[in-house]
Amino acid sequence: MKIKLIVVGKLKEKYLKEGIAEYQKRMSTMLPVEMIELADEKIPENPSEKEIEAVKNREGEKILSRIDEGDKLVILAIQGKLFSSEELAVLVKDSEIYGTRNLVFVIGGSLGLSNNVYRRSNVQLSFGRMTLPHQLMRLVLMEQIYRAQMINRGSAYHK
Repeated sequence: MKIKLIVVGKLKEKYLKEGIAEYQKRMSTMLPVEMIELADEKIPENPSEKEIEAVKNREGEKILSRIDEGDKLVILAIQGKLFSSEELAVLVKDSEIYGTRNLVFVIGGSLGLSNNVYRRSNVQLSFGRMTLPHQLMRLVLMEQIYRAQMINRGSAYHK
């Protein structure tokens, strides 16, 4: 199985890039992790609801074009289900056991995700009700995926 992170927007901060690279390096001996950055759509100043939906739909089309039919799709959504680290570990382990080809995590753009991406998702995962910068969320997600693998391996990392 392979883990894919599909993210909207470009990562600029060096310290976040370095942190993500460190977790990708650690994961390389366990499960391959592919980071797919998609360009964010331009948002008009003071956009209308219709313009917001149009931006989300264009970003959603880009996201969905990178997902294969047999992939398990986990979207990060503030209204999603709260998982413990152990529950995320079970999700990763079950995906491996049941032959999931790609376990795909999606972090949408600043306006959120389109209804089509929500409909395609298998799991809606929330890290809480607080709003976090999408760039920081990439690092947090990478650490939690790494932690899930360490839990599944019985490592002391999770203590």
